[in-house]
Amino acid sequence: MTQSTLAPAASPEAAHLTAEASLYRLAAVLLSYPLAETQQALEDGRLYAALAPAWQTLTGETWPALAPSASLDDLEVGYMATFVHGRRGKPRVPLVANAYEALLAGESPGSYMLNVQAFYRHFGLQAAQGDEGHTDEPDHLVTMLEFCALLCHLEARALADDQDASPYRRARRDFIARHLAPLLHAVKASYTDAADHGLDATLAHLIDVLPEWANRQRAALEAQAGPCPRPGSKAAEASANQAMWD
Repeated sequence: MTQSTLAPAASPEAAHLTAEASLYRLAAVLLSYPLAETQQALEDGRLYAALAPAWQTLTGETWPALAPSASLDDLEVGYMATFVHGRRGKPRVPLVANAYEALLAGESPGSYMLNVQAFYRHFGLQAAQGDEGHTDEPDHLVTMLEFCALLCHLEARALADDQDASPYRRARRDFIARHLAPLLHAVKASYTDAADHGLDATLAHLIDVLPEWANRQRAALEAQAGPCPRPGSKAAEASANQAMWD
């Protein structure tokens, strides 16, 4: 997924969208496979300096100053032990939705994946291919966070151009309700059940606070764009066909 940068905030609404997009992007960076740049940004406080004001704007709460992993090796080991390795070849805490049977709700993994990809395709996004250095997993938490950051950007651009921003709000509302929030809650529950395997403190805190924040995001979007359609309703069918996002 391509990440987009918002223009400087020109209003309280734009400032809020900028903070939302920043939190989505920063969470995606932190929950991606650790890089030397990530460890450096944790050590020198740049990630904290970006996270803290965004979190304050969005929640009115203080983001804690947490000690970084002692080294890149420690960051990688904690990440791998938590999100990659586990028993019988399965991660202790999967970051992909299809690993959680409850999230599939009776669907096959392929069918679930198609429903996730429908959101991406509607907004002209295409998963990365192998020759681009990696292959996106549509139901990976990082991909979902990046997509929400993009929807924030599109909403902000629509507002700046005096255009209707409601399609982007409805799409983000539906995506959070159907995919992002359930996955965040599943990841948190899985992490809570797993023993501590040295995960970086900032990543651990993200896992703890993001699910409830996503719930609040959904509620705020419902206040702006109406409630999320109930499964089986005509509105839900329209949403499933992307008619509500045009």
